[in-house]
Amino acid sequence: RGDGKSIFRPLFCVSHQIFVSGHTLPVHMPLFLVLSEEHVEAPGAAVMFLGRAEGQHHALEGFLGNPALEFLAQDADAVGAVVAAAGDHEDAAHAAEPGSLEEAAQGFEGLLHIEAVQIHAGLGAVGALTELVHDHAVEAHHEAFAVLVRKGQGKLKLAVDEILERVAAQNPGQPEFLQAVTEVLESLRVVIEKNEDYYRKNAFLERLVTPERIVMFRVPWVDDKGQVQVNNGYRVQFNSAIGPYKGGLRFHPSVNQGILKFLGFEQTFKNSLTGLPIGGGKGGADFDPKGKSDREVMAFCQSFMTELYKYIGENEDVPAGDIGVGGREIGYLYGQYKRLTGQYEGVLTGKGLSYGGSLARTQATGYGLLYLTDEMLRCNGKDLKGKTVVVSGAGNVATYAIEKAWQLGAKPVTCSDSTGWIYDPDGIDVATLIDVKQVKRARLTEYAKARPKSVYHEGKGVWTTKCDVALPCATQNELLLDDAKALVANGCFAVVEGANMPTSLDATKYLQEQGILFCPGKAANAGGVATSALEMTQNSQRLSWTFEEVDAKLKDIMVNIFHNLDAAAKEYGMEGNYVAGANIAGFLKVADAMNAQGIV
Repeated sequence: RGDGKSIFRPLFCVSHQIFVSGHTLPVHMPLFLVLSEEHVEAPGAAVMFLGRAEGQHHALEGFLGNPALEFLAQDADAVGAVVAAAGDHEDAAHAAEPGSLEEAAQGFEGLLHIEAVQIHAGLGAVGALTELVHDHAVEAHHEAFAVLVRKGQGKLKLAVDEILERVAAQNPGQPEFLQAVTEVLESLRVVIEKNEDYYRKNAFLERLVTPERIVMFRVPWVDDKGQVQVNNGYRVQFNSAIGPYKGGLRFHPSVNQGILKFLGFEQTFKNSLTGLPIGGGKGGADFDPKGKSDREVMAFCQSFMTELYKYIGENEDVPAGDIGVGGREIGYLYGQYKRLTGQYEGVLTGKGLSYGGSLARTQATGYGLLYLTDEMLRCNGKDLKGKTVVVSGAGNVATYAIEKAWQLGAKPVTCSDSTGWIYDPDGIDVATLIDVKQVKRARLTEYAKARPKSVYHEGKGVWTTKCDVALPCATQNELLLDDAKALVANGCFAVVEGANMPTSLDATKYLQEQGILFCPGKAANAGGVATSALEMTQNSQRLSWTFEEVDAKLKDIMVNIFHNLDAAAKEYGMEGNYVAGANIAGFLKVADAMNAQGIV
């Protein structure tokens, strides 16, 4: 209208010519045009849809600049806030009167193969049409319309949103898995929405978030008292698009299918980032090796492998260690595998040096974490040397992250276990920590006894310590929003994850909003699996490389991982967002391999 007022009406028509904004558009297909009456500030807001794109879409290409679907809006929110208002329709020459809107909807019924619905005056046109197509299959050439109509209630429901709803519905009681999928897919929106129709048609996201195989089995064993015990064993073989499944085995009471699915999903992208030909998997059992004798651990491992061996192999699935599975457990597992199959092959990594293990594998995750941290800081004009570092955890990752931090000139002052944490003003002594946790298998209270200046605290508290760099290396969701706020308040400028998903989503978002350099675990802790792949290579070649050779290859891999994720973030307009960069870089390689191999 010339007076600037926005009086717009829903328009349903099948016509050879439509007059819009001074342009006569020759079209030969149904056109659905809705102009927003609610957003008076954006009188140009509109949604135009070509119901069938069988070549005729070129007729609109010059006017719309898009051959199939165009959103014209000064205010993006106006699109989707469409209201079919009752009242005077004299300004809309082709507008359907309120009473005939139902008839118009009936006209769409045959086209869309959906149920008819009553559309009354005053009802949101897009919201009403949502009821027509929601949860109904739409033919391929109507996919663009399906995308439009999913905008019901003012928000476009794209492929990512639908998959997140599906994952939540199909995986109840698995919050860790949902959290991992949400974090990845949200950062992939910019990639997926560039080719929405393709991902829908091939159900690509559905396949991406669904494991290829999940094995669950009972593990009976006899304890030292002669009592039979039974635990649950699992192997989640998530994705083998770029190589055999690769991922650790975790023995811990918290292990369940949801946690292993989250870990396997993350592992897929982590392994892709290494640039090595390994797919993603994870496994374990709700068995706790703490407090068990060597004989009990051996009995459990042998029973566990008696079932697991059916599903693994050097070219199929190559497990490794994780929480609760160290050199002792790997040895028992490998011995039973060899006993059952008669094969001496690289089916497990993290093996002892005397039977096929790799030098630097024990240190790899912690060392790799610091190599990436150092490169990230250097590329952002900072230096690790002279900085105070807080570390959580006291296992292999934390221990060797502390060791490498010292070597790079930093001062690590904390570590923790499941009962408490240590603050050592002189810096954590690596030799003492190894003696307490790996030799004596004791609690950190023993560290405090050996180092009088150190202070032992019960419970949580690592993140309240003043620091420059924080390295969460313990377990998932250990760094929460309040912890993130404490770190920022205490001057921390970088958080790099050594564990798998140790930072909650809201804490991650807060740290990014505060300008903290943040790198996710799928990139930062990939050193362990990268060196496992190097162990597989040595096994295949029947060679053993020196520590220096392996360490040099590890450093190169970690530096390249950072530069790849940094480049991906920049390419998609999210410079400095290393979470998005890691997900995109890992996703693109997996997606390319999956697409090349067909619908499998």
